[in-house]
Amino acid sequence: MKEASLELLASRAEVWAFLAEPYHLPDWWPGITGVEPDRRGLSPGARWKVISSKHNILAGRRPFETLLLVRDVEPLERLTFHVLKPKLDGEVRLRTTAPDRTMVTVLSNRGRAERAVKRLYDLVQTAAEM
Repeated sequence: MKEASLELLASRAEVWAFLAEPYHLPDWWPGITGVEPDRRGLSPGARWKVISSKHNILAGRRPFETLLLVRDVEPLERLTFHVLKPKLDGEVRLRTTAPDRTMVTVLSNRGRAERAVKRLYDLVQTAAEM
């Protein structure tokens, strides 16, 4: 598993609120362009329909539908998921470093951890000074 970490300028509760909203997944997870969560939302055993893109040298990028299984959810701490095709395992861990700072660690078996954590950094900066 590839691992990447960054400190976000937001509280752990704010980061978790962003992660817990299924419709935000395409904003921060590379390769996923759409999501249709089931009625359970972010809870163990939930099955989400996701749209991903496949790259072919001859045909270019093509969208395809697959299934994401939510495995473990520890609110404000950790979540894990599995995508059926292409086979992908992902994990997100949160740790408070200050009242308005959160260390986020993303693990992935397909090398997407660094891009995912950078996207989270760009999207979740509620404590950043303007």
